[in-house]
Amino acid sequence: MAENDNKKKKGQINIELDEKVAEGVYSNLAIINHSVSEFVVDFVRIMPGTPKSKVKSRIILTPQHAKRLLKALNDNVQRFESAHGEIKDYEQPPIPLNFGPTGEA
Repeated sequence: MAENDNKKKKGQINIELDEKVAEGVYSNLAIINHSVSEFVVDFVRIMPGTPKSKVKSRIILTPQHAKRLLKALNDNVQRFESAHGEIKDYEQPPIPLNFGPTGEA
């Protein structure tokens, strides 16, 4: 029995989640950019009537991990919709993205 426990422990990853990270960060906009070697996902919280917003969190992924994330999100959305019904995707007007100063000639 102890041998089976050792085999299980070797395949496990111990992941810690501290209190601050466990609180999470609310985001209602994700901006995704990519290069040959990485995907960069910026999570932003835009509030009505506020002319300026900040990136609240940035995640940098390899292309392989980005594809795995896409698959994992798709699987989870399908399971959610099976349990709770279709998630409605309401059309919203485009959000103007004004990052940094505008150039002048």
